[in-house]
Amino acid sequence: MKKIVVAVSAAVLGCANVSAHVSDAEWAEFKKEYSALVERVNALAAENNELKAAAAGLGTVTVEDLEATNEAIAALTQQNKATSWAEDVRWQGDFRMRWEEIEDDSKDDERTRARVRARAALIADLDNDVEIGLGMATGGDDPVSTNQTLGGGGSTKDIRLDLAYFKWKPNEWYLGGGKFKNPLYRSFKSALIWDGDFRPEGVFGGYKGDNFFVTGMYSWIESDSSKDDEEFWALQGGTSFGPVNASLGYLYIPTEGRVAAHDSQDCFGNSCAEIPGSGGDLAYLYDYEVVNASLDASFELGGLLWGLYGDFIQNQDADDYDTGWIVGTKLGKAKKPGSWQLQYQYQELEADATLGLVTDSDFMGGGTDGKGHKLGAAYAIHSKWQLALTYFDGTRGMDLGKDVDYQRLMLDTKFKY
Repeated sequence: MKKIVVAVSAAVLGCANVSAHVSDAEWAEFKKEYSALVERVNALAAENNELKAAAAGLGTVTVEDLEATNEAIAALTQQNKATSWAEDVRWQGDFRMRWEEIEDDSKDDERTRARVRARAALIADLDNDVEIGLGMATGGDDPVSTNQTLGGGGSTKDIRLDLAYFKWKPNEWYLGGGKFKNPLYRSFKSALIWDGDFRPEGVFGGYKGDNFFVTGMYSWIESDSSKDDEEFWALQGGTSFGPVNASLGYLYIPTEGRVAAHDSQDCFGNSCAEIPGSGGDLAYLYDYEVVNASLDASFELGGLLWGLYGDFIQNQDADDYDTGWIVGTKLGKAKKPGSWQLQYQYQELEADATLGLVTDSDFMGGGTDGKGHKLGAAYAIHSKWQLALTYFDGTRGMDLGKDVDYQRLMLDTKFKY
């Protein structure tokens, strides 16, 4: 830039001898333009120096640097392709530790024990409308409990298959099969027919819209014909309008004359007769053709959620002891940190109202043929951790048994993930 200024100056000076032929006004205008030109040249020179300094600070990008960067990008792209399946897979599960105390007047001693329940499931979402699930849980082969009692000298505990299913849901309609969570609606998690841990094994399908739903299920009790195959099916429909939900269903379990399921010498409260020459095996006296109706509603009360619910069943095949029902209320919801809930319900479940094998395993010791109260309370430490207390007080064996008092207290700490 300095060379340009010098050259221009020399040219001006070299032309001084011709200035006599130029008027004073023209010469003054020329000098003014010349001064502006010099200022512009100096400004460009300063800007050029700044650009050089900035370039020196960034350094020089070589061909080798560009090749290394491209290789790193290619490696990351390949890695993302190799692990892209993880975006369609999710884990979910829960853990519960329980201390419980049981007083059963048919037994001499009060029973206390510590138990754990741990469940984990791996769920894959395929093409946004197909779900595949695989789940494991603690416990043994009990169809309605995944609890594991602690003790045994610190022995290792059993873990077994809890879920193995597919579900296809292209729209409001859905279809699935395998070993799955019960798809039927249960008012406020009512266990009048189904224990919450029971996992049907078969196929299911239905429709769920904004205000109406229908669900069908076909499940095997035993699918191998060499072992006297058995099955049951259920159909349920319902509606939901605002805070009110109602459902009506039918369950058919053809058990009359068949050997008791799961444990051939225990009918879990149902009417049975000993099979001659079997060494103590029992057979059911009735089929279970169960009509079920439920109604519940939830409202805001003083800033708290308040719920009322009822559940009713009747076995159309039994001659007597054929009904069961629940009425209850729930205040609050232990979900957000510091929130709480209280619950009370009364239940009566006659001996042949439904299949005892799959009913609530906690209420009156499990099975049918019991009545009594249930009180519950829970407090959320945070959204994934809850403390809970449940107390049962009632009578078991009221129809076919010895009509004895039964109390059970359960203290839980529960986690979800």
